Amino acid sequence: MKKEFSASVWSDNGWFVAQCLEVDVATQGHSEQEALDNLKEALALHFEPPVATGAPI
Repeated sequence: MKKEFSASVWSDNGWFVAQCLEVDVATQGHSEQEALDNLKEALALHFEPPVATGAPI
């Protein structure tokens, strides 16, 4: 299932910052497009199901 999210992008000290408005996820990049690409990847990782890495406690 695909879901669309809104993003806000601004420049800060030579970096572009992209922040998702619906989920507390933000990224940065050297260009606006790089920041948005990084945000897309970060959102995909954010919603990825967790994977167990060791024995349960």
